Amino acid sequence: MTQSALAQLDDSLRATRQSFDSIPVVDVAPLLDGSDKMKVAKEIRWALANAGFMYVQNHGVAAEKLDNAFTQTKAFFDLPLEEKMKLHVSKSGTALRGYIEMFGENTDPTKTKDLKECFDLGPETPGDTTPFFGANQWPADLPEFRAAIYGYHEDMKQLSGSLLRGIALSLDLDERFFEPKMQNPISIQRLLHYPPQTGKIDESVMGIGAHTDYGNLTILAQDDVGGLQVMNRDGDWVQGPPIPGMFVINIGDLVQRLTNDVYLANLHRVVNTSGRERYSIPFFIDADYDADFAPLPSCVTPENPAKYEAVTCGKHKFGRFLESFPHLAAR
Repeated sequence: MTQSALAQLDDSLRATRQSFDSIPVVDVAPLLDGSDKMKVAKEIRWALANAGFMYVQNHGVAAEKLDNAFTQTKAFFDLPLEEKMKLHVSKSGTALRGYIEMFGENTDPTKTKDLKECFDLGPETPGDTTPFFGANQWPADLPEFRAAIYGYHEDMKQLSGSLLRGIALSLDLDERFFEPKMQNPISIQRLLHYPPQTGKIDESVMGIGAHTDYGNLTILAQDDVGGLQVMNRDGDWVQGPPIPGMFVINIGDLVQRLTNDVYLANLHRVVNTSGRERYSIPFFIDADYDADFAPLPSCVTPENPAKYEAVTCGKHKFGRFLESFPHLAAR
């Protein structure tokens, strides 16, 4: 590779190279099997109060299911553009299911164009006209795609429920605290492809611009390429490298609101300077469309007065999507 083809990062995109322990690792086996839930809850509290992110190991999702999901993800993005555009997200209305082309979504639209393509799906609810609900769109020429990716979505729903019980315990709440808010929750299974970037790179174009996630919880599976950067409380960007067998977990705006900033929905972004194609599979779990989120009384003190009014999950999330999707703004 010639020097001119190498990625040359603008100073604002440089991340501190730290060991992965800068994002805490939490072994969730004692939470899942019930042997020591409070030990895991204490580790979750430290991670979410200080980093907003954590790696989780021993999560119970079989490696072959994850490998199959990545195989189908790559197969989808290898399809010709005209085939993918037949499933464009705009054809699903406010269900927001389907393909999103390069620059079709921009998470930091005032500053950055996102160099990525996506495919989104969610719970199969044909006929439901509530935003984020409806029928999925499926590629006709990938016979194994639907079962693999929708099955993975269902596995992530189950894991997210367990992790939210751990988060509830970490806040000294009943472990079932989130369940009344999640009788029919919004969930999005996203597939992502980032082409490599070369030459001079600055904040105007990169994989994903700096953003927080919108809802409760994100479960991210990364391939071995890397590129995730997370901002710490000091305002420094640190790398979140892939670790075999582990998911990256982070909380979204609703949990930060719920905890009155005790827990941090951290800014993060992706810059792919590897020279290779990067794939990742994030799963987003939120809550019922009309579920209310306001600061917990236990997180409001004279030193930390309430910072937020109550908001419903759906109104908050759809408002964030309006900022990111040009086709929604046009509607």
